Order: sequence, then structure tokens, then C-alpha cells
Amino acid sequence: MEAVGKYIGKINKEIYRCITKDIVTDEVIITNNQIEHIKFRHREALELARCSISEALSEPDFIFRDKHPNTGLVVKKISVSGNHIQIVLRICTSSDEVGYKNSIISYWQISESRLANYLRNKEVLYRKE
Repeated sequence: MEAVGKYIGKINKEIYRCITKDIVTDEVIITNNQIEHIKFRHREALELARCSISEALSEPDFIFRDKHPNTGLVVKKISVSGNHIQIVLRICTSSDEVGYKNSIISYWQISESRLANYLRNKEVLYRKE
């Protein structure tokens, strides 16, 4: 069964190989279930992120290791708010069902101090030069 969702954009596979080398597609979607989750849990980020999410995925500032396999925490500074957007991105691998795409699990805003905490306490997989 194919994963159905709203097309968000594409990732640069070379950048995202830091999460896993087994990347099937460069396309990114978000499912209706995940949109509902974000509306319920992170409403403040919904509108702001909508205009920035594609850019954040294509040009991330940082990617941190997530606790789930084939998943990364993508962080990008948003010039509009001065905060950062954090995106939980699940990479589609060859072990997933045929037709699946890379998928946004959730996203929300984080402050500069939260980013500093991540830099101290999480494994940085990618840092924009």
C-alpha cells in the first residue's frame, strides 16, 4: 500500500546520507495524520513553518541523531521569527514498502537556547558549512 500524503519538497540525498546511506527517494511528504498531530500539538508552528519547511529540508543548518532508526532532527533558522524550526524527518529506506516516501513526523519552533542545548547534548550528524 502506498503512503499517501501532501508533497512538501525534495531533499539533497548527499546531505541526508548522514542519517542513513540507504535512501530510496528524495521526495518528502506529510500525511494528513501528521498534519492533524501538528495542529493539535504545535499549532504555533503550523503557519510559520508552512512557508519555511521546504527551504529547511533543502538547506538545513543542522541534522541531529534521533532516537528512532532512519530518522533525523532537522533544524533551520527562520529569518521571519528569529527562532528555529525543528523537523522530525523519517527517511524512506529499501526495507520500507514500495511507494513510500520520506515523511515529516512532526515539526515545531525551538529557541536559540534550545538549539544550544542540542549542540551540547545531541549527536550532530550534519552542520552547514
